[in-house]
This record gives sequence, structure tokens and C-alpha cells, in this order.
Amino acid sequence: MANLEFEQDGVSTPFSYTPPTHYTLKIESFSLLKKLNRFESGEFDAGGYKWKLVVYPNGYKKKNAEDHISVYLEMAGAESLETGWEVFVDFRLFLLDQNKGIYLVLQDANLNKMCLHVAMLEVGFDRVIPLKSFADASNGYLIDDTCVFGAEVFVCKERRAGKAECLPRINNAVIVSKENNDFLHKKENNDFMNKHVWKIEEFSKLTPERLESKPFNAGGQTWKIVLYPKGMNDVKDTHVSLFLKLANPEKLSTASKILAQFTLRIVDQLSAKHFFRQASHCFRASSPSFGWSNFIMLGFFKERDKGYLVMNTCVVEAEVTVPS
Repeated sequence: MANLEFEQDGVSTPFSYTPPTHYTLKIESFSLLKKLNRFESGEFDAGGYKWKLVVYPNGYKKKNAEDHISVYLEMAGAESLETGWEVFVDFRLFLLDQNKGIYLVLQDANLNKMCLHVAMLEVGFDRVIPLKSFADASNGYLIDDTCVFGAEVFVCKERRAGKAECLPRINNAVIVSKENNDFLHKKENNDFMNKHVWKIEEFSKLTPERLESKPFNAGGQTWKIVLYPKGMNDVKDTHVSLFLKLANPEKLSTASKILAQFTLRIVDQLSAKHFFRQASHCFRASSPSFGWSNFIMLGFFKERDKGYLVMNTCVVEAEVTVPS
């Protein structure tokens, strides 16, 4: 294996023959992933919290890490925690050398505990490895367009502080025509984004546990928004659950994968401070939906001054981008 240079200060890079304890992410089509700026894994549990791995396949540009792989650990479901929370973690991220069957381990060189809070939901490494070195099969990290990442997360300390408030930022805001709730945008990189608006009336009188929007098209596929008005599974009666799903997964072959980057949003009808979440996911016939069971707390959603439920009506939006 070639001698690799890791350019981020304060990072220790030992090797391990033992797989990561808490989570492994295998990406079988990295070339497709490179069409996205950011990819989020599914959620996993560790230390009593939910987490995700976040991969920037072309580097995290805000950290001036172009031409590198950037990998981060992100806390999921933080909006369900008490205000003013802090969680201190000892974490390690992994990258598999498939030639030797060993893992490169990325960790703080001084073994410092990292503090996560409402203003900092992710920690990680800006410059894990140069893209040129990563793509060199002799290094073993990308073989047949496949790579493997992993994570270990150990919670060291938790703390609650005073009240806090966060106003989410909305990127690339779009004005919706009242005459047409479905429309298609062609972005500069030739990917296609479709935005679908779903108006749900008489919300408090809904009796079905699960609602589905009308089908809409994006990237040559048909999609639906799925909403559980009173939540599902372990968050039933405490949250609203929201998902994006393929409308006709049975039409896909078992080997087909649809890589999509999407935003699900509940519209603030009073002041446009919308509540939203974003993700990237490979949709398959065996895994046709992705989203959040704990999308938003039910009590918070129903507060009159938030604007999410006005005249017993809510508005849900989905923006779906499928690489061309």
C-alpha cells in the first residue's frame, strides 16, 4: 500500500483488524454518490442516542476540503431532546482497506472528548484522504466502486443547560405557483429536482394511522409522501412521522438502486420558518422508503404560534433530486 498523507492536524490514524462496534456503512456505487455534495446514512443507536454517518464524497467545501473525502458523525433526532442539552462523546470513524482486511481508524490524537449541542450537531474529519489516493485501488479503500465506512460512539457525559432556541436556515427557497402544486427544476449540474406540495385538512379529525399523498414524478420515478399523524412504533402519540417512498417499488429489479437527495418540510403558514429535514438515500425494491419516525414532536407541531397547523390544516412539501 502506498504511503498516504493525512493532512488534518490533531488526527491519529492507527489501524484495527476489528470491525467497528456500532455501525458499518457499505457503499457499492461510490461513483453515483459523487453526484451529491453530501450523503447521510441511516440512523443507528449508540450510548442511548441516535446517530448518522455523513460523507462528503467531494470534500466539505465549507471547510476548504475539496479533493478529499470528508466524513462526520451527526446526532439524529436532536429536536426531541430537552433544550440546552450537551452530550460529550468519544468517537472513532473507520475506513476499510479491502486489500488487507484492516480498518483505518480516525480519532482525535489527544483523545479529547467532543461536545455536541444544538449549535453543533456533527463532528468529524475534514480531510480523511485525498480523492486521488482514495480512488487508487492499490490502497484498498475503493475497490470495484465499493467502499466501507464505520463508526464507534461512546457517550462520556450528558448535561442540561438553560433554554435555547434555533431558527433553521432554508437553502434554495422556491416560490410555489398556486395554480400548480407540482413542478420540475433543472439545476446547473443537470440533476432534476421536483417539488410536491401536499395540503392536509381537518388534521385533528384524521382517523387513519397512515396517510399517503398523491403520486408525483421525479427523476423518472414515481414517489409518495407518507405521514403518520400520531407517530408510529416507539414514538406513537408523541411525534408526527414523515417519510418519502417509491410508489411502485415492485417495478424495480432486485439489483436496481435509485439514489435521491430529498427534503421533507412542514410549512410554517404564518412566518415561513419552516421545519424541515434533509437526507440522501439509495432506494431499492427491498428498501423503498426513508424518513423519520420522530420528524417533529406532536405537541410542538400543534402550538398555535408555530404556524404548522392553521385552521386545522397543515402543508407538507417534498423536494426530490435524482442525479441525472
